[in-house]
Amino acid sequence: MNIALIGAGNVGWHLAQALQAGGHTVTAVYSRTAAPREELTRLLPQAQPISSLNLQSINAEVVLLAVPDAALAAVAAALQVKPGTLVAHTSGSQPLAILAAVAGARTGVFYPLQTFSKTKAVDFWQVPILLEATDDETLQQLQALAQSISNSAEAVASGARKQLHLAAVFACNFTNHLLGISRQLLQEASLPHHLLQPLIRETIAKAMQQHPYTVQTGPAVRHDQNVLDEHLYMLQRHPELQELYRLLTQSIQATAAAQ
Repeated sequence: MNIALIGAGNVGWHLAQALQAGGHTVTAVYSRTAAPREELTRLLPQAQPISSLNLQSINAEVVLLAVPDAALAAVAAALQVKPGTLVAHTSGSQPLAILAAVAGARTGVFYPLQTFSKTKAVDFWQVPILLEATDDETLQQLQALAQSISNSAEAVASGARKQLHLAAVFACNFTNHLLGISRQLLQEASLPHHLLQPLIRETIAKAMQQHPYTVQTGPAVRHDQNVLDEHLYMLQRHPELQELYRLLTQSIQATAAAQ
């Protein structure tokens, strides 16, 4: 397929290269500023960097919108495509209906459920892609596109996808933030971060094999109040972390009591 990509951030960076590796042709890359689109098109031999959302002269059967959620409505309203073009966004939290503003387009959702950073390679074959469309023909076309770059593609309606995105924020974004805090605390004690790596790997592996609530460990679930109090004292220079520690402790204890 000939595909135009709107957005050259982390998602667009990986998605464009996966599509090219899957035998598709990325014909154009749009971004609000020049540097990102020019950087990405250097990796895509047949793609041209574009600065306009008028794509009516672009050779593209599919247009994928990989832009921040906050910008999606405005981009959809400004986008101009040839009649019958398939336009899909890559957001986990935004509904399919947000693309209704794209005149003459068939619309859908093409949501790759993964965390993306330009500095870290991703095996797209292992990335689940969640799909939605206004009609069966469009859904089948998105399904074929997804299956050309991923081993996992399935239809998920907007409401369920939104709940999935919420769960993903807890599983990925919040977990990553907590790992960042743990590294910060190690740095304050001049300790190397690699000391925690075996613990992190085992925690994630165990949580993938069993329900995380059933294998909860640590002073909160054991109600080791003397340890909890000492930890809170150690965090007195970081009152925001003290509050976070209290909230997480309370959540762990309440969850354990309800089991």
